[in-house]
Amino acid sequence: MSTATLPDVDTRPEGTESTDDDAPEVFHYVQKNKIAESAVTGTHVVALCGQVFPVTKSAKPGSPVCPDCKKVFEGLPPGGDDE
Repeated sequence: MSTATLPDVDTRPEGTESTDDDAPEVFHYVQKNKIAESAVTGTHVVALCGQVFPVTKSAKPGSPVCPDCKKVFEGLPPGGDDE
């Protein structure tokens, strides 16, 4: 069994929904190449689940992931390396 990465999808979720203590409820999967641009310029990204938002937070390992994003991500075909 081998592991492959998807070239345009970051496996690091990004948050949108917030609670009163400003901690995101769930994090979303977004295109990797859009994360930095959104964080710097405030442009909106589109998550795999269809949510549209500016990137404002970075997830830490073990953070809750949007169930819809996770379902879409798991259904994607394996990607190749960009080498």
